[in-house]
Amino acid sequence: MFRSLIVYNFSFMLKKVFCISLLSIGVLGFSQKKWTIQECVDYAIKNNLQVQAQAYNKDVQAKNLEMAKRDYLPSVSGSISNTASFGNTQFVNTSVRNDNFSNNASVGANILVFNYGRLEKTIRKTSYDVDASLQDIETIKNNIALQIAQQYLSVMLNREIKKISESAMENAQKLYDRAKITTDVGTTAQTVLAEATASLAREKQNVKTAQINVDKALFAMAQILQLQDYKTFDVVDIPVPDALTPQTESVDEVLSIAYGSQPVIKAAEIRIKAAEAQTEVVRTNFWPTITANAGIGTFYNNRLNTNNVGGNGFYIAEPNFTNQYKDNFGQQIGLSANIPIFNKGITRLQVEQTKINESLAKNNLEQQKFQLKQDIQQAQFNADSNYEIYVSAMEAERSTKLALDFATKSYDAGRSTIYDVTMARNNYANAQGSVAQAKYNYLFSIKVLDFYAGRGISL
Repeated sequence: MFRSLIVYNFSFMLKKVFCISLLSIGVLGFSQKKWTIQECVDYAIKNNLQVQAQAYNKDVQAKNLEMAKRDYLPSVSGSISNTASFGNTQFVNTSVRNDNFSNNASVGANILVFNYGRLEKTIRKTSYDVDASLQDIETIKNNIALQIAQQYLSVMLNREIKKISESAMENAQKLYDRAKITTDVGTTAQTVLAEATASLAREKQNVKTAQINVDKALFAMAQILQLQDYKTFDVVDIPVPDALTPQTESVDEVLSIAYGSQPVIKAAEIRIKAAEAQTEVVRTNFWPTITANAGIGTFYNNRLNTNNVGGNGFYIAEPNFTNQYKDNFGQQIGLSANIPIFNKGITRLQVEQTKINESLAKNNLEQQKFQLKQDIQQAQFNADSNYEIYVSAMEAERSTKLALDFATKSYDAGRSTIYDVTMARNNYANAQGSVAQAKYNYLFSIKVLDFYAGRGISL
């Protein structure tokens, strides 16, 4: 029995450890999830506060449009009132008791018949406001995607620089190992080992600095995404071509596409239409407004101090509530016109004010086009210059690699010192870093041009 108990406890503990291990693996797998650039963009757009605020603004404009459409419907309202009065009232040269209770009920409706198309024009203007708000949302989304692409490439750049630093550290480690052996056997001076030790320490520091820069880039990305747990955040590596080709599109080609595809331009164009529609709405104030109305109603009256509604000694019984409501029921229908004659010239001034708003909207469109043209020209200049820098950096990398090979062979043959190898290795590492920097700068410039050309952002 004691052995059975031991077996049972061991089996129970084994199951418990197995469950905890599975749970740990699941948590670890979740915490180590790597984000793709598309996941980053989708998450940022979904949770960004600016996008949410602009979406609320769009919802407000949509409600304004819905209310404008409902102005076609008639307005219907009902009322009911009860009044009681007590006390004496003057009658010839005396006063009589006059206690009364009255009840009135009515239902009325009115509908707009004519206002020179104000409702249609208001609906059209409000529709433009909704469309412009939608384009504003797209503008914010595009800016977020562009910002994420830039930061994503920054992470990739810092990771590549880290790889370069790790490679340099491995070479420094090999030189150190060799210097230690040769120094220990007495074939090289102690200064050779000291230089190898210092060189290895510098390369280790460079690796640590490179790792910190990777963490900084990931932290910046997590802040853009507004993540709470940024310490476990990581992104997927993307393949980057070793050889890059120059872009061939001209500024005019990209600009012609951007003018028709960029939401910031579309929003400015729509707001011109909205301003023109608002002018038409204000112009309707010069015309009369015709409204039709209809209503039904009835009332009840009771003299509280007597049941007699007759006079001169004649007794007439006061009708009850139901009979009075039935007998006093009435209907009315009407047509009214509000004709503007003189309002101190305010309508004319309002029209002039809306015309100024039209000019402002057109000026804003020109500003947006000018800014877009400058941005595309800047992106084109950056792409061309970054490619030239990339080509020059590649040539420098080849040259420094050749110099490093010669310095290493010369050192192996005993014709040069460790200082020469260290200097050559540092020059090669710097050239590799310059190539990486130029490569990712060029890639981002190309992605900016793709963005303006309407091809989206993908890495």
